[in-house]
Amino acid sequence: MRPASKSDLFWSFSWLALQGFGGVVAVVQRELVEKKQWLTREEFVEEWAVAQILPGPNVVNLSLMIGDRYFGVQGALLALAGMLFFPLLIVMAMVIAFSGISDLPQVQAALRGMGAVAAGLITATGLKLITAVKLNPMGKKMCWLLAALTFVAIAVLRWPLIWVLLGIGGMACIIAYQAILRIQARSSGEGAP
Repeated sequence: MRPASKSDLFWSFSWLALQGFGGVVAVVQRELVEKKQWLTREEFVEEWAVAQILPGPNVVNLSLMIGDRYFGVQGALLALAGMLFFPLLIVMAMVIAFSGISDLPQVQAALRGMGAVAAGLITATGLKLITAVKLNPMGKKMCWLLAALTFVAIAVLRWPLIWVLLGIGGMACIIAYQAILRIQARSSGEGAP
């Protein structure tokens, strides 16, 4: 499926942005994959991976990519406007209101609680997307090995993200490319007389 119109694209991303304070990936996955079905689960994983590598906020990059996919440059700009317009107004209002109460312990506790909820939502989304690994050309074992290496590099060794992306990400690209070539060679060999 695809967005019904450009206004559908704008309002859909506006609605996404208004739902996703502190962690929008869970909301985006649910809305775009499960409800609207603009992307399959596998397409979402691929697009999300690209959105994470590009500079800037992940979900903003994803909105640009999806807007461009369906309506070209105008779609990209409308999706971006949908992602930013209403949250910008809300954040400006909250900054004005928060400046007067930021020292209250209740406010600090509420912010810590929101962070915990966002972490839970992101974890739940990651668990939902695990099933996409079984269709990856590298195979499940290699995907899990690369995920484990990434975890160790970031959480244990505390390597900077750019080195993890260039090192493990670059290695994953080469392995995936070789796996796709093997699959193509196998399928062309099957079709040969």
